[in-house]
Amino acid sequence: MENLKQSILELITDTSTNLPPDVRRAVNAAKLKEDLGTRAALSLSTIAQNIVMAEENVSPICQDTGMPTFEVKTPVGVNQLIIKQAIKEAIAEATKTGKLRPNSVDSLTGANSGDNLGPGTPVIHFEQWEEDEIEIKLILKGGGCENKNIQYSLPCELEGLGKAGRNLDGVRKCILHAVYQAQGQGCSAGFIGVGIGGDRTSGYALAKHQLFRPVDDVNPNPDLAALENYIMETANQLGIGTMGFGGNSTLLGCKVGVENRLPASFFVSVAYNCWAFRRQGVRLNAETGEIIRYLYKDEKVEMDVAPAAAASEEGESRREVVLEAPISEEQIRSLKVGDVVIINGIMHTGRDALHSYLMDHDCPVDLNGGIIYHCGPVMLKDEAGEWHVKAAGPTTSIREEPYQGEIIKKFGIRAVIGKGGMGAKTLKALNEHGAVYLNAIGGAAQYYAQCLEKVEGVDFLEFGIPEAMWHLRVKGFAAIVTMDSHGNSLHADVEKSSLEKLAQFADPVFQ
Repeated sequence: MENLKQSILELITDTSTNLPPDVRRAVNAAKLKEDLGTRAALSLSTIAQNIVMAEENVSPICQDTGMPTFEVKTPVGVNQLIIKQAIKEAIAEATKTGKLRPNSVDSLTGANSGDNLGPGTPVIHFEQWEEDEIEIKLILKGGGCENKNIQYSLPCELEGLGKAGRNLDGVRKCILHAVYQAQGQGCSAGFIGVGIGGDRTSGYALAKHQLFRPVDDVNPNPDLAALENYIMETANQLGIGTMGFGGNSTLLGCKVGVENRLPASFFVSVAYNCWAFRRQGVRLNAETGEIIRYLYKDEKVEMDVAPAAAASEEGESRREVVLEAPISEEQIRSLKVGDVVIINGIMHTGRDALHSYLMDHDCPVDLNGGIIYHCGPVMLKDEAGEWHVKAAGPTTSIREEPYQGEIIKKFGIRAVIGKGGMGAKTLKALNEHGAVYLNAIGGAAQYYAQCLEKVEGVDFLEFGIPEAMWHLRVKGFAAIVTMDSHGNSLHADVEKSSLEKLAQFADPVFQ
């Protein structure tokens, strides 16, 4: 039992902190496709640095360590109850040591279990097979990309693509639409798993199962292989790009599976995964529980961490501005979309629970001229009782759209940091009250953690570590203005242009 637990703990740690070779190759290849000096190229450089830092620090690549999902295959006669117990103990240990963020929340009360255990968490799927070894695969899929999963029921009408029928061409349109609707909110450039058929439940399970396939494998079904190749070529013509900043790399992998369906039902299920594609697997000795080998470690792949060049003649024009709270309205009005902002001083984290609370309550700190960071960090407390940041990248901002405009107005906030952009209501508030939205690089939890010098305090710890309001002293924290105080939004521009490009692929391709 102890060997088994330690082997699973090693699997969890490696999955959270060390991207597998096939994913590394895909990120390196994406970087080579981008023009020097563009926002996309600079973002991919940051991503590459973050991957290296996570491995060296043995710390989470992304602060959202997601919903741990295990696929376990066991020989006949192996006690699955023992494996399940070992997985739970390993999950709790990994959470205690900061390899996983406490992510298991009571759906009715909002209370965080604190150890990633609870009804339904972690997710464990068992299957029996005829081999002598135990196989355990794990995927850590964060909430930002999980929220961009989508399921279609054919036939249907799709924005930009028109009618999608009950055939392979209808499936093609659904997949392209799934990539379009994700924009930068799922931390593109991303990977997708697609399930054709099944029912509503098994279709999603099939889609997520496709994410366990190696990035560079070839589908044994020639029709699906052709579809995967087409999607990879076409999706990267949409111009959504890394973080939704525009660019040549929107999709890094596409894997499609198929199951039989009911005559009345035709579902296409798409599981979207961010660039931080954290999945790994091991084969275990069924008697000792020790690791025999890893499944996704064919070779050592070094990341291309060479700078993607600063602004060049070919790249987008930009300037750097240093800000420190309290920020004046005059400073904010001088900023425009594309500017790089370097933040020093104090910022405050705030996610769903805090935004909901602040709508009807006062804030324990003065936010006038301040900075709110959409972030749910991984935090550990040392023996002296001091908190330390282990991972601290941005969360998806669009969830706060119902609140953000009112919060900006009520508290005089000047800057909101997150990823993926926000909507028309927030854009209007930025214009009316003199504030900006700053896009940080999603998933770059180690890159940003190094900018956080000290934890000055915390409020609302009862909300749970991810949802608490952390007061952080930062230095050299870089982000890009993507929504300014003059009514301009890079996110709206990219969405509009990508929809126009999507419409070019409305005509049938697969008959």
